[in-house]
Amino acid sequence: MTGAHKTKAQIDPKLLEILVCPLTRGPLILSDDGTELISVKARLAYPIRDAIPVMLPDDARTLTDDECQKRYLAPHAD
Repeated sequence: MTGAHKTKAQIDPKLLEILVCPLTRGPLILSDDGTELISVKARLAYPIRDAIPVMLPDDARTLTDDECQKRYLAPHAD
């Protein structure tokens, strides 16, 4: 069966605390639908397949400007 169907993954919150983006070593955010781990700094969304985060940059989806600005970037006080 080819799995184009995305379902919300059950990721252990403790795992989320220790996982970091392999490119930036920055934190990751679970997407709203629970199917990706978001690296805001790298502007990448790493897929979660069968409840396993795929932390390969080549498999990650590039975030659009809209996603970065409206959904994942909080205002900064630089």
